[in-house]
Amino acid sequence: MSELPPGQVATARLAVVGESLPAAGLDASSWTLEITGLVARPLRLGLAELKTRNLRERMADIHCVTGWSRRGVDMVGLPLAELLEEAGPLPASAFVRFIAHSSRAHDTSLPLAIAAADTWLVLAMDGAPLPPEHGGPLRTVTPGRYFYKSLKWLTRIELLEQDRPGYWERESAYHNDADPWREQRFDAQRITPAATVQALRDADDFNPFRGTVILKARLGGWQPRSQDLSGLQLKYCSLRNAKLAGAYFDGANLSLSNLEGADLVGSRFINADLEGASFAGADLSGAVMRDVALSATRFFRDFSGGRRLAAKVGGLLINGASGLLEEQREFLLAAGATLQRLPG
Repeated sequence: MSELPPGQVATARLAVVGESLPAAGLDASSWTLEITGLVARPLRLGLAELKTRNLRERMADIHCVTGWSRRGVDMVGLPLAELLEEAGPLPASAFVRFIAHSSRAHDTSLPLAIAAADTWLVLAMDGAPLPPEHGGPLRTVTPGRYFYKSLKWLTRIELLEQDRPGYWERESAYHNDADPWREQRFDAQRITPAATVQALRDADDFNPFRGTVILKARLGGWQPRSQDLSGLQLKYCSLRNAKLAGAYFDGANLSLSNLEGADLVGSRFINADLEGASFAGADLSGAVMRDVALSATRFFRDFSGGRRLAAKVGGLLINGASGLLEEQREFLLAAGATLQRLPG
């Protein structure tokens, strides 16, 4: 088995992550891919033409920034480098920008050298055409970078002289380099200042903080003055031993945050992003999680010597969730949680 980057856990499933399906839908029959920008010969290719190319298989590992990895993914497609060679990058080109057919024209970027060496255009995965939820009919996969650098529903490629960081890098403070072996998950320059964190701790009303990414804040032992934590984006934060009983996190984002040992009795998570968060040792008795993202979310952690730090999940209801790791699902069922409407 291949080695995993630091902080990653293996899973047999490919979770649905990232951008949601385009509101306008998908029409593979009229799909086109353009290569524009600083190229000598701009290209415009239909999906049927792409399928006549020299498609082949590639096996690679995929690493999601939220902490899950899937080893040995079988992909069918072709290297981006082949199309770039046809387009003829001009000497000034240094970066590649990928743009999706989505309601927000979701995008990402890579240095030209990395994209040419590692990025593939993928039409099929695991022996079947890519389904829309995983980016079909056409997506990019760059195995050497976190998965947010791999774009669903690829429709345009631009070669640029200056970099233009992508959607998740702009909106979620994700690291623009995204090297999983260096654990470049978030942009350190966007860590929330201590004064802002203290203002959050002392606030009676969280409205001024909603819509702002609070990154890597130290909120251990916090007992907020309001139970309404809905809409807060507390990413990669420490909430160890926080007093959050009865709090509600509707629409909140707690991705990669540490809630170990927190009191979350009777708390509520509706349409919340809990990807990569750790609830090991937390008390989730009577809590409700409905329509939540649980990719790589952990409810227990094992240590050497056989010690396990496990959440209390008696009476926990999880109704509708995506991405729950296999071993975490088994633990929840054995420990008294109720799981409903989970895929698989």
